[in-house]
Amino acid sequence: MRRTLALTLLLWALASTVTAGDWPQILGPNRTGIAAGDEKLLPEWRRDPAVVWKRPVGTGYAGPVVAGERLILFHRIDTDEVVECLNARTGQPLWKQSYGTTFRPQVGGGDGPLCTPTIVGDKVVTFGAQGVLSCYDLARGTPLWQRETHREFAAQEGYFGAGSTPIVVEEMVVVNVGGTRKNSGLVGFSLATGETKWQQTTEQGSYSAPTVVSLEGSPRVIAVTRLKCVGLDPATGAQWFDFRFGARGPTVNGASPILLPSGELFVTSSYGVGSTLGHLSPLGCEPVYSGDEILATQYATPIAWQKVLFAIDGRDDIPPSDLKCVDPIKRKTLWSTQGFGYGTLLLADNKLLALKTDGELVMVEANTERYVELGRTRLFDTTTRALPALSRGLLFARDEQTLKCVNLK
Repeated sequence: MRRTLALTLLLWALASTVTAGDWPQILGPNRTGIAAGDEKLLPEWRRDPAVVWKRPVGTGYAGPVVAGERLILFHRIDTDEVVECLNARTGQPLWKQSYGTTFRPQVGGGDGPLCTPTIVGDKVVTFGAQGVLSCYDLARGTPLWQRETHREFAAQEGYFGAGSTPIVVEEMVVVNVGGTRKNSGLVGFSLATGETKWQQTTEQGSYSAPTVVSLEGSPRVIAVTRLKCVGLDPATGAQWFDFRFGARGPTVNGASPILLPSGELFVTSSYGVGSTLGHLSPLGCEPVYSGDEILATQYATPIAWQKVLFAIDGRDDIPPSDLKCVDPIKRKTLWSTQGFGYGTLLLADNKLLALKTDGELVMVEANTERYVELGRTRLFDTTTRALPALSRGLLFARDEQTLKCVNLK
């Protein structure tokens, strides 16, 4: 049963790949952090990669997304959360929409949106720091619908505001709302109209973006909430499984759930929580082990490649943190670069791109035996937490002041 399910999950992942160019949602085409197979990068950097264009941005840690030649930027300017569409090749503005916000974080100084936009077909979905869920026409920017989820479902804003990027599965927008009214921890909304279709769980929200797998040919969403990992049917909200994951107190769950090539589920967090590996089956998810001996990352989602995970182990706010290659099945560290620094990862053309929170970009060979560095450049001089996007060899990355398009092809 487990072997059959693993094969089904792997076939679904392969069938859902896209052509090179699009990075339409958080962590890329399939929410794995891995670019399409025909994306090509320079083999090494003998000089700093060229900046094609740059422009100032407002506050927030929402990463950019790209579909075709359209880039969506979600940020805050003064008292507005702003959604902008730019020409990805030139940075020229195509359209802009905005709405007012009064958000102030409980911790830290960032008052902008955290959730990366999602482009699906001819629509763009955004989720603001105060739980404002919006949908726009991609071509013209016309507002299609909007929901104030925190107000409607009595959800708390949390330490830093809403931070779980919604996922769109077929015609359903699944959101980790964290509401306390009528079991509205996870809520399904119609992509076409914004209408509430179902509500499930009493779980508080997290900063982890849900992912999707296939169970016997049908999609299933897996979401990490404040204190649990939950699997459900995105069409109806019917629960598939849940197990405890997280810790009370001043902690967060930030990394997305990961489907390993072998079919197991892997979730990880910091704050003494560590990682859990579980076997998925039609009956649910059976945890195999939990602990922090091989990996405990604060919010950066590891990259599952072949039989290993590439990950940054540790915390952004409490150094040091290490870049690692681990075998999650055997619970073994294959190599580790100590004191590498915290950041986010993506993989393309058998290369890792690590955008560190200090603004440095590092390219590393996707090697399971040893650390092989292929290039290093400084993109920014201020804190850099937003996830980048990679499209047709162009890297789109932002810090607290500037969005840059960098040529890596």
